[in-house]
Amino acid sequence: MKIRHPEKVNKPINPIKKKPYWIRSKLHNSKEFFLTKTIVNKNNLSTVCQEANCPNITECWSKRHATFLIMGNICTRACAFCDVITGKPKPLDPLEPYKIANAIKKLNLKHAVITSVDRDDLNDGGAKHFYEVILETRKQNPKTTIEVLTPDFLRKGDAYKKVINAKPDVFNHNIETVPGLYRQVRPGSRYFASLELLKNAKIIDKNIFTKSGLMVGLGENKDEIIQVMDDLRTADVDFLTIGQYLQPSGKHHPLDRYYAPEEFDELKTIAISKGFLLVSSTPLTRSSYHADEDFAVLKDNRINHTNAQSIS
Repeated sequence: MKIRHPEKVNKPINPIKKKPYWIRSKLHNSKEFFLTKTIVNKNNLSTVCQEANCPNITECWSKRHATFLIMGNICTRACAFCDVITGKPKPLDPLEPYKIANAIKKLNLKHAVITSVDRDDLNDGGAKHFYEVILETRKQNPKTTIEVLTPDFLRKGDAYKKVINAKPDVFNHNIETVPGLYRQVRPGSRYFASLELLKNAKIIDKNIFTKSGLMVGLGENKDEIIQVMDDLRTADVDFLTIGQYLQPSGKHHPLDRYYAPEEFDELKTIAISKGFLLVSSTPLTRSSYHADEDFAVLKDNRINHTNAQSIS
């Protein structure tokens, strides 16, 4: 049964604003799209592309790029921006690490993105399961870089360290919104707990890139966005994604406004000036959108920089 947070169920219906012309997603290669869909379905896997109604699913799946959602498709929280089902999750699938790794191999992914629902029902928040998925993925796909997008592991102590010990290439946790909107948008989360998680990940393993994402259009202002950037840089976060919030339904947090492409360009310029290594800021940007291409560029730049130093 689909359960919503009381604030979402009881508040008046919030009309959904018409999308501007610049928010469009196209199917690039129908053959590859259906091949991706077949691989996902045959392995009985969940993807955030489907569960969260991502606007980029047609483009990404046409490139054989899917973001895997582990530990089921039922979340224990009810964030007001998210379209993932809330309720009582099912037991973990012990074969899921193998299934995920096998699907990544069949899709021939050079960069795999793995995320999950919140599992507050588990003692470790699912950290051990993340660990096993990463290790099995690495075993079957030794040349594939691995990016994880994790929950905050709130009130789970040091459980998050298990994920970092598996040594993913990128450790991602989305800050999502500005602190002033957390009570309305992320009532089950804590802004400074998320910052602490990102900070600690970098302290534990400086070789892991850290990453976070921010939605705009929820009611924040520019100064608040810049403050979040500063907070993330203080936590030594390397990568930042900024995308437009798209209201899933009338019962979700109301959309305040659509940002113009020029505003995303401005935010990117500001973020780069703050020292982020990679910034993706467009209306359709999501955590895993073009993550493979962005990471490849970073690796190439790092290799070229290293070679230049050795020559000099």
